[in-house]
Amino acid sequence: QVQLVESGGGSVQAGGSLRLSCAASGVTDKYSAYCMGWFRQAPGKEREGVAAIVGDSSTMYANSVKGRFALAKDTTKNSLSLQMNNLKPEDSGTYYCAAVPARQCKAARLLLPAGHSYWGQGTQVTVSS
Repeated sequence: QVQLVESGGGSVQAGGSLRLSCAASGVTDKYSAYCMGWFRQAPGKEREGVAAIVGDSSTMYANSVKGRFALAKDTTKNSLSLQMNNLKPEDSGTYYCAAVPARQCKAARLLLPAGHSYWGQGTQVTVSS
């Protein structure tokens, strides 16, 4: 069973940066054989896709974060990071790491919660104005 653990959340002022990390364990397939993503959920709102990666380097981003957020996967460490720059108050929420085996991965669904099988517990990000 794949387990995902997020870290790196915190509080920052608007315009600041944070780097989130997701550590995976229990990976039986080659780590790069998983599609992975980051989602966020603000209180009272639905969970939304932020960024996703297919294989080792093919990335996709929600329009709201393009040019500000960047994904990187380290297959040697089974980790996925999300560098978040120029943060805005609307970026606040609980951020979740997610994964799905490549054989079940559909690129068109990677920014949808239903496109992932495994989830972390989340890490809180708060951006103040």
